[in-house]
Amino acid sequence: MQTKIPCVIMRGGTSRGPFFKLTDLPQDEKTRDEVLLSVMGSPHEIQIDGIGGAQSVTSKVAIISRSTRPNTDIDYLFAQVEINEHRVDTKPNCGNMLVAVGPFAIESGLLPAQGNETTVRIYNVNTQSLVEAIVQTPGGIVNYEGEVSIDGVPGTAAPVGINFTNAIGSVTKKLLPTGKALDVIDGVEVSCVDVAMPMVLMNAQDFGKTGYETANELDADTALMQRMEAIRLQAGILMGMGDVSKAVVPKVGLLARPRAGGTISSRYFVPHACHKAHAVTGTVCVASACAIPGTIAEKITHLSQSPQGILQIEHPSGKIAIDLDADFTQGQQHLRRAALVRTARRIFEGHVFVPSRIWSGH
Repeated sequence: MQTKIPCVIMRGGTSRGPFFKLTDLPQDEKTRDEVLLSVMGSPHEIQIDGIGGAQSVTSKVAIISRSTRPNTDIDYLFAQVEINEHRVDTKPNCGNMLVAVGPFAIESGLLPAQGNETTVRIYNVNTQSLVEAIVQTPGGIVNYEGEVSIDGVPGTAAPVGINFTNAIGSVTKKLLPTGKALDVIDGVEVSCVDVAMPMVLMNAQDFGKTGYETANELDADTALMQRMEAIRLQAGILMGMGDVSKAVVPKVGLLARPRAGGTISSRYFVPHACHKAHAVTGTVCVASACAIPGTIAEKITHLSQSPQGILQIEHPSGKIAIDLDADFTQGQQHLRRAALVRTARRIFEGHVFVPSRIWSGH
């Protein structure tokens, strides 16, 4: 016997995964995680017995519910389902999957459309932060067709605006979790920054890299991956996160000067493989780091005195732009705006099945 669960598969930004209503999943965390592992087909390197795509960006789950919090419409819990491990991580947020939360919530009847544009106030349960999404809803219907293109996704679609306003200290509750803009770990200068996503930022040149390598080239360098992981583990302790060997945060960013007219070049690791494009939350963190005096990012860009306006982060598939208005100078910690325009698409709706021995249903 199998248990069928209502499910919608959506692309949000450069990520893709199943979306569930909270009420359609087990209420206890252990059973819920077992269901998600079964749904995605983990642990298995190609997730052959599930709907995962054997890439970190396609092994993600969004769990959505109507919010009871003041000034909030929707609660969004993100789950990263490990591919080769029997583990589900709900510590980080995913800004790309977040892009599809608004459209899913409207089409699922969790909140009504509000004219030609609907602003959805989304509470990210993982990081306890509020994000606004602006969804195109002409005639009260979610529109996915449009002329906006984003690097890493073919074709064009309707825009979805995302604005992070209180993303400082998303996990560690501190802008600079170690208390410093610059630390040295294993002889390498690092900046540990937590805005929307805790990250360990380093200069690619310190690893003998240009910072312009493809994701596949970086993934194939096992010595590089091992060295970065050793630094990440030590950074996790310095950041007050403890043993992060079985966690996907903090993420790692290898930075370099731009070479295609952008603000900075970034290779974002998730953390054990290089993202083929760039995470939205990672974009907020890297851009914010450019505005923090003394960080690796600020040393590369020299932007701390004028971080307002459009910043473009170059990545393996092109660029991602963010409209930043922040002030981190002279002890200030103000992130007034970190806004991006992304796209989303509803791909599939129906039911996904899990063995009844894992969950027999409600």
